Amino acid sequence: MRDHVRQLSAGVAIYGAGDAAISVVNFLLLPAYIRFLTRDDYGALLILISIETFAKIINRWGLDGAFMRYFLDRDEGRPQQQLASTILLFMLGLDGALLFAALSFARPITAHLFADLRYLPALRLMLVNTFLVAFTFVPFHVMRLKQQARPYSALTFTRSAGTTILRLVFVMAAGLGVTGLYLADLIVTVVILLLLWRWFRPLVRPLFSVSELRQALRFGLPRLPHGLAQQAFDYGNRLLLTRYVPLAELGVYQNASTLGTGVKFFLSSFETAWAPFYYATARRPDAKAVLAKMTTYGAAVLVLLVAGTAAVAHDIVLVMLNAEYVRAVPIVPVVALALAFQGVYLLTSIGLNLSGHTEYYPLSTFAAAVVGLGSGFALMPHLGALGAAVALLLSSVTQAAVAFACSQHFYPMRYEVGRLVRVAAAGATACAAGLWLVPAWPPFVGFLTRGTLTVAVYVGVLAATGFFRETEIAFLREQWKVMSRRLARRTALGDAAD
Repeated sequence: MRDHVRQLSAGVAIYGAGDAAISVVNFLLLPAYIRFLTRDDYGALLILISIETFAKIINRWGLDGAFMRYFLDRDEGRPQQQLASTILLFMLGLDGALLFAALSFARPITAHLFADLRYLPALRLMLVNTFLVAFTFVPFHVMRLKQQARPYSALTFTRSAGTTILRLVFVMAAGLGVTGLYLADLIVTVVILLLLWRWFRPLVRPLFSVSELRQALRFGLPRLPHGLAQQAFDYGNRLLLTRYVPLAELGVYQNASTLGTGVKFFLSSFETAWAPFYYATARRPDAKAVLAKMTTYGAAVLVLLVAGTAAVAHDIVLVMLNAEYVRAVPIVPVVALALAFQGVYLLTSIGLNLSGHTEYYPLSTFAAAVVGLGSGFALMPHLGALGAAVALLLSSVTQAAVAFACSQHFYPMRYEVGRLVRVAAAGATACAAGLWLVPAWPPFVGFLTRGTLTVAVYVGVLAATGFFRETEIAFLREQWKVMSRRLARRTALGDAAD
């Protein structure tokens, strides 16, 4: 079991920690951005991000998955070049035509969505950036397929860090507002494409194969409605919200969603490493027991993150934003819980992949989209932004439940139900303690106190209910000793240098 934990942890660190670290930095910079972006700006940003999310899926046509599926099946040299070049030339022609049409109608689209043409440059920059970003999957997939972890991590970190720095410059120093955010994105994308030329160059040739394109589209296109439906119950609901609330209220929802995405910092790192881990583990005779145990660990992290987010929601809104955003307080924990159920979906739907019945993924996704949009229509007119958050939660629960049922049908696993119940009870108790046992102190002090108390109570309840097993405690002690020795060595080296 120790080897499994180490393996999964290493995958998380290699492929996801860089982006997650930058996401944390951007999260911490939110109070600075608030001084330069209005609630209307954040409302416009919510609309632009929603459009961008759908455009990214459409621009790839599911061909990123087809490239990963077939690349290693082709011999090196001309066969791989023909596959890559065919996909890239198809995307260049079709996506280029869509970009030209979108830019031609950008002005009336802006007038309809924002009733304010000051967001027109941001929309145009976003469209161009989305077009260029679509091509980056080829070199990044090659790195993953060839296990080139170092350049992959270095480039993803460079992209995230460069975007953060340029956004600070354009938004804070130059005062370009939302336009500055997308100008930074575009500049970084151009630079990254130049750096990626080393991986493009061996693959790009004047080659085009109708048979290769037909096979790639046969694999990729069915994934397109699945991907669009998957985003519909989140970003589709955000666009639906524009019908019922003004731009400033959209800004409240956008920042509430940002504060509720602490769960996503974990998921963004975990998701990339999880698939290679469970595919490798599936070959072992004890695969189901190992995967069930890892699901328990993953659920324990998710519950702690949700409990902590709910406990500090009021304080974090006042610390990271200001009193104008107090309406965001009830939205934050709902968004965090919705993201946690997306994590549950990630953990418990793996049986569909392992059994080869991936055709059932769209069933869960479309069910979630129907529930999300349907509940959004019902709730948003009365609850506004909170209704959008509840609709997101309902859709996430639906997706997780349907996918779990299908997965259990084709690849039944015995999960550690007793330990999972203890995790849920510990989370509820810790959240209640953080909310009710700490007095109304200043926001920053309250945030630190509630957060610390929530973690302490959570761990205490788990320990008191016998959640931790002796082998796991021994493993944690061993890891603590290793970290302590490393810290002591670094401190000693630092003292010697001084």
